[in-house]
Amino acid sequence: MCGIVGYLGKRDVTRFLIEGLHRLEYRGYDSAGIAVGKDGQISVRKKTGRVGELAALVDTSPISGTVGIGHTRWATHGEPNDSNSHPHIGGDGSLVLVHNGVIENYSTLKQQLCQLGYRFESETDTEVVAHLMAHHLAEQVKLGSDPAEVETCLAAIELTLKKLKGTYGVAVLFRDCPDTLIAARNGSPLVLGIGDDEFFIASDASPLIGYTDEVVYLADHEIAVLNSDGMQVIHRDSGRQSPNIQTLNQVSADIDLGEYEHYMLKEIFEQPTTIENAMRGRLNYDEATAIFGGLNLSSQQLRQIDRIVLTACGTSWHAALVGEYLIEEFARIPVEVEYASELRYRNPPMSDQTMVFAITQSGETADTLAAMKECKRKGHTTMAICNVVGSTIAREADGGIYLHAGPEIGVASTKAFTSQVTVLTLLALYLGRMRHLSYSAGQNIIRKLKDIPRQVEKALECHNAVKSIAEKYASMNNFLYLGRLYNFPVALEGALKLKEISYIHAEGYPAAEMKHGPIALVDEQTPSVFIVPRCGIYPKVISNLQEVKARKGPVIAIACEGDDRVAELADDVIYVPDVDECLQPLVASIPLQLLAYHIAILRDCNVDRPRNLAKSVTVE
Repeated sequence: MCGIVGYLGKRDVTRFLIEGLHRLEYRGYDSAGIAVGKDGQISVRKKTGRVGELAALVDTSPISGTVGIGHTRWATHGEPNDSNSHPHIGGDGSLVLVHNGVIENYSTLKQQLCQLGYRFESETDTEVVAHLMAHHLAEQVKLGSDPAEVETCLAAIELTLKKLKGTYGVAVLFRDCPDTLIAARNGSPLVLGIGDDEFFIASDASPLIGYTDEVVYLADHEIAVLNSDGMQVIHRDSGRQSPNIQTLNQVSADIDLGEYEHYMLKEIFEQPTTIENAMRGRLNYDEATAIFGGLNLSSQQLRQIDRIVLTACGTSWHAALVGEYLIEEFARIPVEVEYASELRYRNPPMSDQTMVFAITQSGETADTLAAMKECKRKGHTTMAICNVVGSTIAREADGGIYLHAGPEIGVASTKAFTSQVTVLTLLALYLGRMRHLSYSAGQNIIRKLKDIPRQVEKALECHNAVKSIAEKYASMNNFLYLGRLYNFPVALEGALKLKEISYIHAEGYPAAEMKHGPIALVDEQTPSVFIVPRCGIYPKVISNLQEVKARKGPVIAIACEGDDRVAELADDVIYVPDVDECLQPLVASIPLQLLAYHIAILRDCNVDRPRNLAKSVTVE
């Protein structure tokens, strides 16, 4: 949600800001804007709609300078329009800022500022922050401070932040201190880039790729002051900090479309590689187990764990459901899967030996972070499974596992889901071998895991068949997705993908639950997507499929290669490789991702940036 970019240096800033905002489009937004400082003046351009529309505005009304900030807004306070777009001006124009996050006490602060004579041009909480900061700046000047001094600007920011309740990532330009850029964060991510006599700011690393490979991840309650004197990082409680400079190990090819029309399709076809990357260096055939270097717990400590809680949101929650089946099957440890948005407000009974895993692609999901922090505060061991190195959840957790899937630009997650399932399979193997799983069973799992990238590559061969089936059903407005055991979470994920990018109503259920209510929805205009690979309860799923066919419901079946029985019953069949039951989610999810993609394309939907959605949900 929302995106921030900033630059201070020698090059003209406008090109970097526009390019950076383009790279942040995947986060989700409804308007964009930039502010550029030059010769003691700050010029603002902002526009509802896409970054391309902002770029066109800047072409017709150019601005230039060597310091600036930019923003893509995902509306929280006030509808999408030009007035509510960022950047926002504080006071009489003494400062301009952009903001990610939500200020919970903005209404009270706004009333106070109105009484002081401040006038508001927008409905946003961000303009409240801008005016409050301008007010504190004016108060400092009244006390004799020089508005051209960094210390004066810094004092105004610190006084403002003390009054804010909620989350924020802010970047600020000051009119009278033109060669300084200041940023601060609490709960909303910011990364700083260090170049050759230049500095960058962004909500994530993608705008920095190709400009610098040295980054600093700003922590909560830290302020960064960037100017010709260098970088200064100040913590609210502990004062000046030594920046922890890290290497950014990404290249521009990671975020290029290449031969693909859309990022989602590119990321679907990357899955043989990303699954292999998730396993690389983590399989020990001689010991029949997995290897993890980031859990930071001894084998003895792990053996004492008597319960695991997996907490996540959206697609990550579906991956967690697969993880529940895997861990309970391999390791015999009780597992609970919790929506992070609910767990943070609940008080479930959890023993001292309960381990919590927070699962997230971005590592910045606000609800997942809050749930993890609450569990950590209560003394539970907290681990993270995430994709983004240096993300907040990765840093806050006691330990964890990276996916190594590379940047996922498409809002609807694909490769991150299968990478999460792969890592959870490895984790189940690892914990299982510490307990009851035999040596031969462990080796068998490893053999089959090593073959999974090849099997996923084979599954992708269904692309053209799926495209033809999508043409048949793209006009339908309701879908049911049905699976059992390991494939029930896959059904949920398939339904979510279709909802996210095609805006079709879809529901996922355990196939046997149809007769307990959902079968009332079955008619000739409601296709049912059955996941029917060969498994221990294959006859039961076939029976569920026949119940739908008896009521004239169209059936699309995901089946194993060579399954003639399903072909006799279903209206359409998509074949996938026949793999072990515990690994079926990794191949069965492929045709469901492609089906959602092609239906969305046929309905003329924006598959990479669906309406109302954001890639990184950093507000509650």
